[in-house]
Amino acid sequence: MDPNAIDKAPDAAAAWPDQIYDLLKKHEIRQVCLVPDAGHSRLIKRCLADNEITVTTLTTEEEGIALMQGAWLGGDKAVLLMQSSGVGNCINMLSLSHIHRCPMPMLVTMRGDFGEFNPAQIPMGNATQAVLEAMGTLVKRADTPEDIAPTVDATIRMAFNTFRPTATLIGQRVIGAKTFGKD
Repeated sequence: MDPNAIDKAPDAAAAWPDQIYDLLKKHEIRQVCLVPDAGHSRLIKRCLADNEITVTTLTTEEEGIALMQGAWLGGDKAVLLMQSSGVGNCINMLSLSHIHRCPMPMLVTMRGDFGEFNPAQIPMGNATQAVLEAMGTLVKRADTPEDIAPTVDATIRMAFNTFRPTATLIGQRVIGAKTFGKD
């Protein structure tokens, strides 16, 4: 990895957003819920352009937990796209999966992880995996572009095979650290 790449946006030629989109199609994901996030921007654009996928923009991440529950009860598969700072908003709602045995795959872009400039992102960035695991979520990390597709595939499979919440954490080494001109 280019040591200077930490402050750059993800490479526009990177294949992983398109690989995730292909996995959503392969696994027949028909609903994608999200709070807009630059790390997922290309994937979001692909989903919005697909008439077979319903994209729901949320006001807060925990609404995505309810949406995934409703999708599953209605016969659809859904996935939640969010940033690690939104994970804290979902904790109480994640208990629903244990009560209702509902698959809840989450794809989480990390902040406060590697090269972060914003001190407010550090606490949740450091706690994301532990907090999700404390709520019974199966968590896997992808810290290289090559890890993303197989990790997301495993996350989706585990969710729908075990009827529980799962998450892939996509590290800042992959998506790049935001600097907002603070470099």
